[in-house]
Amino acid sequence: MAKVLLIEDEWQLGQIVKDSLETRGFEMLYAEDGKEGLRLYQQERPDVVVLDIMMPNMDGFTVTAEIRKQDKFTPIIFLTAKSQTADVVKGFELGGNDYLKKPFSMDELIVRIKALLKRFSDHPAVKEMEEGSVVIGQYVFNYAKQTLSRNNATEFLSHREAEILRRLYDNKNEVMERKAVLMDLWGDDNFFNARSMDVFITKLRRYLKDDTRVQIVNIRGVGYKLIF
Repeated sequence: MAKVLLIEDEWQLGQIVKDSLETRGFEMLYAEDGKEGLRLYQQERPDVVVLDIMMPNMDGFTVTAEIRKQDKFTPIIFLTAKSQTADVVKGFELGGNDYLKKPFSMDELIVRIKALLKRFSDHPAVKEMEEGSVVIGQYVFNYAKQTLSRNNATEFLSHREAEILRRLYDNKNEVMERKAVLMDLWGDDNFFNARSMDVFITKLRRYLKDDTRVQIVNIRGVGYKLIF
């Protein structure tokens, strides 16, 4: 039985989601504000977190950032009335894994929860990279710590940046298919999500720019290739 932490300040919506998930076999934890939600997370260590962005005491972005300081793998889904690109990209950069715009259907929420739980339950590549760092040209990439280091200078990556760089490394000198990554990390390969991915690729190129032998090449219509 998966344990779900729901953090939602709209009490009526929170009760509906809580009751619906309980009838589907999930163990539910519920908090009405971000501060209480973070306390419950630290106390109970749920399998997945579902949270609103706009909340009293502590917003969803702050809660996510605090969780990611100590836990890089528990899936996080945002429930949000916000639809601006900057807000959604910010959520992904902080470590969110998916989002649903209000109003949403319970069936869609349940499908996304199950998909994330399956994805993160047993990932061989994650386990391998947790054991140590890998070398990318002049850089040392530590996936577990989400760091990229060169000459004693360290760049701290966002959760989404680390996820994409790991996939590029796993496919080094070969094409990493764009659609596969979008479906895996975003759950949808629509235009909006593709633009978000482009933002992260641009940032990774900037982090790696000091070693000219390391390149992230755009393979038009297919995806990207990490060359070094």
